[in-house]
Amino acid sequence: MKWSLVLVGTFLILLFSGVRLADPDPLKAIRFSYFDTLQQTHPRQWQDLPVRVVDLDEASLAQYGQWPWPRSTLAQLTNQLHGYGATVVAFDVLFAEADRYSPNRLLEVPGLSDLVALPQDAEVLAALDNDTLFAQALAQMPTVLGLAAGEVSGGEGAIFDKAGFVSIGNAPLASATSIRQTTPIVASLAHAASGIGNINLSPLDASSTARRVPLVWQSADGPVPTLSLEALRLALGETTYIARGIADVDGAMQSLQLGGYIIPTTSSGEFWVHFRRDDPRLYVSAADVLSSGFEPAIAAQLQGNLVLIGTSAAGLQDIRTTALGERVPGVSVHAQILEQILTERYLNRSDITAALEILAYIVFGVSLVVVMSFFGPLAAVATVSVGAATILATSHAYFASQGHLVDASFPLLAGILTYGILTAYQFFVADQEKRKLRHSFSQYLSPTVLAQVERRGYKEELGGEMRPVTIMFSDIRNFTELGEQLTPPELVSLLNELFTTLTEQILNNDGTIDKYIGDNVMAFWNAPLTIERHALAAARAALDMRQALKEFSADREDLGKTIELATGLAMGDVLVGNIGSKQRFNYSVIGDTVNVAARTEAACRPIGFDIVATAAVRDVAGDLAWIDAGSLEIKGKSAPVPFYILVGDERTAVSQEFAQLSLTHETLIRSIKTGEDLESPLAECRKRAERVDPRLLEFYDKMPKRWGDYGG
Repeated sequence: MKWSLVLVGTFLILLFSGVRLADPDPLKAIRFSYFDTLQQTHPRQWQDLPVRVVDLDEASLAQYGQWPWPRSTLAQLTNQLHGYGATVVAFDVLFAEADRYSPNRLLEVPGLSDLVALPQDAEVLAALDNDTLFAQALAQMPTVLGLAAGEVSGGEGAIFDKAGFVSIGNAPLASATSIRQTTPIVASLAHAASGIGNINLSPLDASSTARRVPLVWQSADGPVPTLSLEALRLALGETTYIARGIADVDGAMQSLQLGGYIIPTTSSGEFWVHFRRDDPRLYVSAADVLSSGFEPAIAAQLQGNLVLIGTSAAGLQDIRTTALGERVPGVSVHAQILEQILTERYLNRSDITAALEILAYIVFGVSLVVVMSFFGPLAAVATVSVGAATILATSHAYFASQGHLVDASFPLLAGILTYGILTAYQFFVADQEKRKLRHSFSQYLSPTVLAQVERRGYKEELGGEMRPVTIMFSDIRNFTELGEQLTPPELVSLLNELFTTLTEQILNNDGTIDKYIGDNVMAFWNAPLTIERHALAAARAALDMRQALKEFSADREDLGKTIELATGLAMGDVLVGNIGSKQRFNYSVIGDTVNVAARTEAACRPIGFDIVATAAVRDVAGDLAWIDAGSLEIKGKSAPVPFYILVGDERTAVSQEFAQLSLTHETLIRSIKTGEDLESPLAECRKRAERVDPRLLEFYDKMPKRWGDYGG
């Protein structure tokens, strides 16, 4: 099972590594959610940097009317910001059409022009055009207008020539996020503005969480910088962006340089935003800026700052969700990009990091497979815990100290799945093996031994091993006479009851049932699991069988007599294991000791006692009450085999009566060997034997015919 677990684990490691290389969308979503967790745990802190947002908030809309405002109002707002000393003003709004509120546009309405006489003076006409007023305000200071991805092209390519792009490497801009068409900008406004930037935060749906923002967009008319980056360019007085590629990689961006700032990007030119909590100190209400007069407090907030104009009004639908889970105005995301660039503290993630994450999972997975295969479940749980904690701690440490985005979700998720699947497989295979073991051994082993076999495991296959065992053969005496008294069905029922009783005593003493042969039962000890002093366990089982059969006979008065056994015990080395064919086999033993045990059981008749054992059994189980039964010649052995009869248990062995019998029996054996008078010691033995166990009388009655078995 260990090696099958290794194979399954190896397959899982290869499978999950392949899934990570394919990187399906659900896996990306989990990874991005984990990166959000990193930011929520370690958000960027507020710093008072030269970046502010002029907010077209609810209060401003309530005071100056619903959006869109007349461009004359926006011209006034721009002039006010200029007066407050703003360095750059960037509009996170679109100006795709001429101002519908311009007086000259109103006079174009059919029927209205006949009622009003238009002045002929060009200056007067210009004063009536709100777009002209707004363009004049834009031209007085560095300003940026926004465009967005759209279905109608912006038309005039000249608006994309505000800034230049230089590429270093193998076409790094080719990987930039592509937009087929852009929204138009009123021509007069586009030419008046100092820069043009894309206000989109993501090529995805606007409701998605803002995490990465493209710094450069590739349009049909050329590359377009994002709004915040274009504002920074104007503040720095730069004219050119430098796109740097990854060495020896075609169409992959590594960074974007603007003046002294080298901004790391993804290979497609995206910027990982490290968010901070939204802070009211970032915002200035547009209504406060438009208020008449010069407000020192407003000037303190705006002077020398990059100013982004956007809206927090819910009705204008420019609210985005950040990685911190906050819903903020889209313009504040642009502001946070600027803050991050100004502090030069970036989030970093590269293909090398992604490769290391896969390697981390492989190491984690291999550790799990090895530990689960060779060290057990507790060690596996410890490995999962330590591995998961290490991966998480490393990821958080790198993010907090260096801004590295290290994904712990994949190695953790894949590692836990690997552990779960291997655990399920291990449980299934182990459970299946236990069922097979229980089916194979439940008829032969005691529940205690069977439980140990299940815990330690056992290979159910053909073959075996040499090991010392104690073997028992036990035969029902006078079975033929019983058969004559009972009908065949009654005889079968009696045998079943007898074997049930005998089997219970064998199993209670940790024996293994080998087989039932007619009226004979064969069992052995010390296999499949090791049993200390197995000969003693077998001898105790024989005594318990004797007592159980006595009680069984007492309950069956209809039999008319006590059923007795002839039990033989022998100990020695045998081959033990599954023996048979591949289609059908039994757990059994083979060897000379089996033949000796069978002959020992047969020796019960000439010896005249119900439990006979070889000297090897007696030597190990010496705590019991044994009496020397002499040596008999048995088939298959060149020399006589010494035997002992088992009279009783440990209590019998230490009793005074048995001690006296043992001394008398030894005297009798000496007399046999020396040729002295045997009648007196034999009579003394019979007298003492009756006090110990009346069964011994038959043993001593047959001794005169067996003097030769004692060397006489």
